[in-house]
Amino acid sequence: MTFVRRGDSRTLFKIFLITLFVLVSFMLEDMLSTYAAGPIVSEKAIRAHIKFLADDLLEGRAPGTRGGELAAKYIAAQFEAMGLQPAGVNGSYFQPVRLVGVKADPSTKLIVRGDGREASFNFGDEYVASTGAQTEAVSLKSELVFVGYGIDAPEYRWNDYKGDPADFRGKILVIMVNDPPATQAEPDLFGGRALTYYGRWTYKYEEAARRGAAGAILIHTDESAGYPWSVVRTSNGSWRYDLAREPSDATPYLKLRAWMTNDAAKRLFQLAGLDLDELRRQAASRDFKPVKLNLQAEIDLRSELKRVEAPNVLAVLPGRDAQLRNEYVMYTAHWDHLGVGEPDARGDAIYNGAVDNATGVAAVLAIADALSRLPESERPRRSILFLMTTAEEQGLLGAEWFARYPTVPIEKIAADINLDALNVLGVTRDFVALGANRSTLQQVVEAVARDRGLKVSSDPRPEQGSFFRSDHFPLAKVGVPAISLENGEDFVGRPAGWGQQQFNEYNTKHYHQPSDEYSDAWDLRGTVQEAEIALDIGLRVANSNEMPRYNPNDEFAKARK
Repeated sequence: MTFVRRGDSRTLFKIFLITLFVLVSFMLEDMLSTYAAGPIVSEKAIRAHIKFLADDLLEGRAPGTRGGELAAKYIAAQFEAMGLQPAGVNGSYFQPVRLVGVKADPSTKLIVRGDGREASFNFGDEYVASTGAQTEAVSLKSELVFVGYGIDAPEYRWNDYKGDPADFRGKILVIMVNDPPATQAEPDLFGGRALTYYGRWTYKYEEAARRGAAGAILIHTDESAGYPWSVVRTSNGSWRYDLAREPSDATPYLKLRAWMTNDAAKRLFQLAGLDLDELRRQAASRDFKPVKLNLQAEIDLRSELKRVEAPNVLAVLPGRDAQLRNEYVMYTAHWDHLGVGEPDARGDAIYNGAVDNATGVAAVLAIADALSRLPESERPRRSILFLMTTAEEQGLLGAEWFARYPTVPIEKIAADINLDALNVLGVTRDFVALGANRSTLQQVVEAVARDRGLKVSSDPRPEQGSFFRSDHFPLAKVGVPAISLENGEDFVGRPAGWGQQQFNEYNTKHYHQPSDEYSDAWDLRGTVQEAEIALDIGLRVANSNEMPRYNPNDEFAKARK
């Protein structure tokens, strides 16, 4: 046995302390160099932003309301405090968006008559309606025509508007939402399982208006819409907004835009002596022809009317490279929600929109703050443009307004990274980048995932058409390569399927409901993770020599050219 003398032990202990000090110093240096290598997203800041934006004080942040104005001014104040430059109009952080709002009288009845029989439908429980006429009163007495899926898509050799164009002018069209189903013979028909824009309710209304229809009634099912009737009811039971029409605007519109429950629609078709399920089967074929229901619908729709300006909020961090400073990487998130509406079972009438979309706004603010703290020499080469939109819940209106009246040249926007309804449930091993596969952004997304040890998952619910449902879409339509980030479903420390269960819980019970409220129990590490992924993607695009571009055969490639 070897003994260590007392003096030797002291020496060994000193050597141990010195070695430990050196090791810790190297570790600290390594940690500091890691943090110095890139900006840090603050979880505390994200939580604070969400708590304020989702507070009852803001009354659901509806456009044109005091709460909405508070939200917009709060965001602008945050940008100013960060030292970001205003990127709105007239040297401000704001881009006013002119809106016309209508709020239908909930006592309005829809009356349908045919062959001596009559049926009455109740607002809210069986149907909801608004008008695109931008007037307080609309009276209609028109024939009903069933046009199946209401799609005219030459690339799929599909036309539900066969026959005399006069058969649709001035009529009320009854339409199913979603796409026609794919078949064994054509598994990729209308994108297969994935929803195309032809399946979106916005397209149905737009096409009906182009055909000269007076109105359209969409038939709702939970499966085809991707959400329950309660979402349709709450989203359409209060104020509905449109972009204010200019005198020179010749865009067609519908006097009546309505949704109807499936049970109510079955009763309507029974009045015509027809079976809705049988007509559904017929409508799944290219041979389908529109069906005159020999029914007349009558509605006297009275609405409150208001004209408001609700701003987009914009700020810019100038790029460090003089040659690329006039090109932009954009981050988008919408600040609005549904405001005050129909109370739930608890009597709560404030639709706070905590997840949707206080989380996205908070994350973009945290990204902006992180970038603003970088030394001038380390800032991205291209400029970073932050766009917080209004009236997203009304049909992406704020983003649509920016796409029509951009405050920077559209062709100079390298990419848009959209954040909407982020993960508040913890860290995942994967993430989703909707739309990345359409452009060279896919390579950037994959590189970020690889460096972070994450997997890029495909859209877990392609049938819901999420790509067409948030603010990146109007930018994509004008040629901006765009993605919308969503969390994955492989949660660390959770069993398989847990993520899908949580989504179903939120979608059926809290989406567009007063119960979408902030909770101290949220695990915002997931929100930080999404924000850091978005930040990493944006920095790589901002520092790249080339701007992203759409794939040559993508539908949005022509718009960029």
